[in-house]
Amino acid sequence: MKFEILTIFPDFFRGPLDYGIVRRAREAGLIEIAIHDLRAFTHDRHRTVDDRPFGGGEGMVLKPEPIFECLESMAAATRSERLQGGARETVILLSPQGELFTQRVAQELVGRERVTLICGRYEGVDERVSEHLADREISVGDFVLSGGELGAAIIVDAVSRLVPGALGNEASAKQESFTVGTPMGGVSADGRHPDNDPPSSTCGSGGLLDYPHYTRPAEFRGMRVPEVLVNGNHDEIRRWRRRKALEKTLGNRPDLLDGMELSQEDRKMLQEIEGQE
Repeated sequence: MKFEILTIFPDFFRGPLDYGIVRRAREAGLIEIAIHDLRAFTHDRHRTVDDRPFGGGEGMVLKPEPIFECLESMAAATRSERLQGGARETVILLSPQGELFTQRVAQELVGRERVTLICGRYEGVDERVSEHLADREISVGDFVLSGGELGAAIIVDAVSRLVPGALGNEASAKQESFTVGTPMGGVSADGRHPDNDPPSSTCGSGGLLDYPHYTRPAEFRGMRVPEVLVNGNHDEIRRWRRRKALEKTLGNRPDLLDGMELSQEDRKMLQEIEGQE
C-alpha cells in the first residue's frame, strides 16, 4: 500500500512518520510513503503556491496549478476512472469542510493500493481541486488546524495499523475503540462465537469505546485491580468488559450508540446502567 502526500512543508513529515507502527510497516515493506513538495511544481522564481481569492476576503488560497501538475506527474488514474471503480486508488483533500474521518473510513482506505492526500493550507484550496481532482474531502475533526499536514499524518497512522502484518497481534486492531464490523473475526457483539464455542474474555469493541485495562501490580498505592479480572472466570470477565465499554460509551460518546446493533445482553446492561444514574 502506498501513501502519496502533497504538501508545501515536506520536512514536516520527517518526525511523525518515523516512529512506532508506521516506521515498522515501512521497514517491512508493508507500506510506502512518498512526500511531494508542491513548490517543485511552480514556474516562477518565488515558487508561489498561493494567491488572493477572487471576490476579496482575508488570507490566501492555494493555487490549483501546482496540485494538478503534481498529481499528473504521478501517473495517477483519472478522477472518472477512480470514481467508476476502475482503479484501486483514491485522492483525498484534507479540508475542514470534509466528511469526518472515522475508524470506518480508515477501514475503507486500507483496501486501496494507493491513497493520495492533499494537504490544504492558508484559507483553503482553489475549489477546482475539490470539484475536478479530489475524490472526496476529509476532516479529522470539528476544529481548525493551520494546515492538512497533521490530518494527513493521522490518516496514515490510523490506516497503516490496519494493514495486515503491521501489528504484532492482529487481534489488537479488532478490539480497539471505534472498530466496526463483527469483532474478533466472527465473534458476535456479545462476545460469543456463533458456533457456541466458549465466550472470549477479550470481546471486540464493535464500535464502542474500549473497556478499561489494568496490569501489574494488582495493588498500587491502595488502588486494587477489579476482582473480576483476576478470578479466572472468562465469562464474567467478558460481561464486565462489555458492561464497562457500554458504560464509558454512554457517558462519553452516546452518539456512537445511535443505530448500533446491540445484543439483548447489551440492551439489558444499558438499562441497568441508565437505572443507576
